[in-house]
Formats: sequence, C-alpha cells, structure tokens
Amino acid sequence: MNGPTPGTPSLLRAINDRAALQALLERGPLTRPEIGTLTGLSKPTASQLLARLQEAGLVVLDGIREGMPGRTAEVYRINPAAAHVGALDVTPDRIEASVADITGTVVGTYVLPTPRRGGGELVERLRAALDGANTPGARLRQVVIGVQAAIDPSTGRLGYATAKDMPGWQIPALVPTLSDGLGIPVAVENNVNLVALAEQAHGAAQGTSDFVLLWADEGIGSAIVLGGRMHRGATGGAGEVGYMPTPGAPTAREAGRYANHGYQALTGGPAVLKLLRSYGVRGTDFRQAIANAVNAAERTGTKADDARAGLRDIAARIAVGLAAITSVIDPGLVVLTGGIVLTGGETLRELVEHELHALTIPRPQVRLSTVEGNPVLAGALDLALDTTRDEVFSSTVPS
Repeated sequence: MNGPTPGTPSLLRAINDRAALQALLERGPLTRPEIGTLTGLSKPTASQLLARLQEAGLVVLDGIREGMPGRTAEVYRINPAAAHVGALDVTPDRIEASVADITGTVVGTYVLPTPRRGGGELVERLRAALDGANTPGARLRQVVIGVQAAIDPSTGRLGYATAKDMPGWQIPALVPTLSDGLGIPVAVENNVNLVALAEQAHGAAQGTSDFVLLWADEGIGSAIVLGGRMHRGATGGAGEVGYMPTPGAPTAREAGRYANHGYQALTGGPAVLKLLRSYGVRGTDFRQAIANAVNAAERTGTKADDARAGLRDIAARIAVGLAAITSVIDPGLVVLTGGIVLTGGETLRELVEHELHALTIPRPQVRLSTVEGNPVLAGALDLALDTTRDEVFSSTVPS
C-alpha cells in the first residue's frame, strides 16, 4: 500500500505539521511554547516539528521575544516565499490580476485591456497580466480565473457566454489548454461564485451554511451555497438568474436565447437607469442615477417623492426575482452586492427586504456585502490558496 496508513508516525507528523502551520496562519508569529500549547505537543515534539518545517522552507525565524527576566524565546512565522498564487478577474473591458504569497498577503496587482481576438492572444494576455502582478523570481503554484460565464463540466467548454461576450474563450478543453499555455495549474470559475466564496470567508455570510448572493450591476447573476458548499448545477449554470423568466420582462422565446430578456431585462443597470429617468431622476449611468435618487429621497417635496417611488420600483423588481429563488432554495440569508445595490446602500437594502418579505413565506435576512476591494479577486485568491496550502503543507512528510 502506498502512502501513510492510519496511526503511522508519518501520518501523525503530517497532522501535527498541518496544525502548527494553521495556527501560524491564523495567529501570526508564535514561539515554540505557544505552538506547543496550541497543538497540544510536548516541547521535544514541537522542537522537532519546527526543525522539520524550517528544513522544508515553510517556516522561518522572526526574531526574539523577551519574556521573564533573563529569558527569551525564538519567534517563528510562515515563510511567505514558500508559494505564490494568482487570481484573474476577466471582464469584457479588462483583465485584472492579483498575486498573493502563501500567507494571503497580496504582493502585486496589474490591469490589462481584455483581448478581442483568438485563443493565442488570450493566453499571452493572461500571462502578461500575471507577470505584471507577480514579484521577480516567484513561481506561481495555482491560478484561479473569474469569468462572466461558467464551465460546463460535461463538455469542458465555457457556457452562458457567446463568442462576442468572451472572445477567444470558446475553445474545447478550456482549462487544460490554459494550464498548458501558462505552464501553471488553472481553475476557471464563475465570477459571482467567487464573490460568494469571499463573502463566506470574510464578509456578510460568515457562519451561514445556506445563502444566496445576488449580484446586481450592469448584468445580473447569483450564487447558491447549500450546506456550506457552492452549488453549480449540471451544466455549471446554477445562479445564472439573469436569464430567469420574470413577470414584466420579455422571454427567450421573444428576444432570443442570449439576448436581453428575463430578470436581466428588468433589473440590470440599463433598465434601472431607464426606470429612474422615468421618475425624473438624472444620471449619466445607473450608479450616478441611484446615488442621486438616494440623496433626493432624503429631502422633502415632489422630487423627493418621485425619487423614493423610483427606488421602491427598483426594489420591487429585484424582490420579484429573489422571491422565486427564495421559494425554491429557502436560504437563511440573501447577500446583496454589485453596483446597483451597493450604490443604493442601506436605503435600497431595506426596501428590497421589505418587498421580498411581502412576497414570500420564508423571510431570510437580507444583508449588503461587506467584502472590500475587488470581491472576485478576493474569492479567486481564497480558492487558489486553499488548493496550494493543501499541496504545500503536505510536503513535509514523504508519501
């Protein structure tokens, strides 16, 4: 039999090593006695463990800590250079890259225009974005790419996006092709799913095992987490609610399969801008119009009444789609994010929650996203780090 078996010294060493590394990740630099206390290891065992981790390049000394008079203790920390990972957020306009070391510290970011032609240039642009974000001499162990689409696990192709939406991405065996081209293991994930992973790890959904995240921006999308795990569906399209038939919106039958129809046509950025303008609220884009509506709604007079009515109309449209999702999924929490709801802030959140609870028997909590920065990159880095830490932290014990 290959590999360690239950109860063998090598398995116990692997478990202890992982526990110590996890403690260092969560708590930062620690002394040997502190590591021993946190892991339940004796002093000799903790010393052997640290020597093993230092030899593997996973732990380095971080100075001396003064204790009782005449007593000092060496401090250890995770070696940030042990591994690096990359994350890419690909949109129709740009490729945004981020690179982090194994501790999760972001060491570089970079932005490039999105390529408009075939697969060869696609790989070159992805590599250029990663190179721009990476530090000299650091080899990436894993890259996670967030896209406005989804990989169909039965075909390996990108679905829920046309060649016009994602030029150069409509190729067979997409993930192996990108991995071979970049020379790095690659994972491709729906961008809204990555946002949900970030919310689950750092944001509004921490500690929640069943939740739905709604991304309301220029486009509409959602992510579904059940039992603490992402639900992707048979074709990878779970959460592609932009195409969901919705009262008051054209369907795929009238508009075409990938045309502007369903929930998207009712609640996407262009529809929201048009709606607010019908209430007399001005703005060059939907974000500015929503901000103007929220500001106007805080005042008095006819314009304030119109602004409040416009925001209630937006909330009612969002709630109609959420009601359908809630009736099927019965989540304990709905997390709202994207330019529409984040610009609307607490004012729009309260209106959406009120409208949703008026439509459904379940009354899930409705919260705004709390993840700062680019949540797609945050989720992609989390996913890449999870995979890489599993590999690197298992390298101290021979198989």
